[in-house]
Amino acid sequence: MKTTEIAIRFKEIILNGTWVANTNYKDQLDNLDWKIAVTPIKNLNTISVLAQHIHYYINGLNIVFKGGNLDIKDKFSFDFPLINSQEKWKDFLTKFWNDSEEFAFLIEQMPDEKLNQAFVDEKYGTYNRNIEAMIEHSYYHLGQIVLIKKLLTD
Repeated sequence: MKTTEIAIRFKEIILNGTWVANTNYKDQLDNLDWKIAVTPIKNLNTISVLAQHIHYYINGLNIVFKGGNLDIKDKFSFDFPLINSQEKWKDFLTKFWNDSEEFAFLIEQMPDEKLNQAFVDEKYGTYNRNIEAMIEHSYYHLGQIVLIKKLLTD
């Protein structure tokens, strides 16, 4: 697979696609009231926390793609300041969309050969494996967001 194809797959799940899930993060979150985004249901993560969780990984991978260190840790991937206004929700979403655009751009700019190279350390697999995992992880949590949103708005 080529980097341009992988970047398109990533953009489909986050920004503009409907092919696999018939929706995407932007479609689900852009016009969502912050109060719904932060409303808990039983012991489930909120929509806001799930979106921030995915963004946490996108942002962390962007840093690596730009030559920085891999500093993201699973144990911190659900720890975020509370969103307590529509303005803070919109600010987060703007950052989410911008960082997602950057993620796709950075993948597009990679030479195809880099996909088979070790990602930071051989124990983490290849760039391809990590990018594909990001896409799959995003679909997993998008399904949760869609279900939680239906429970809160229907």
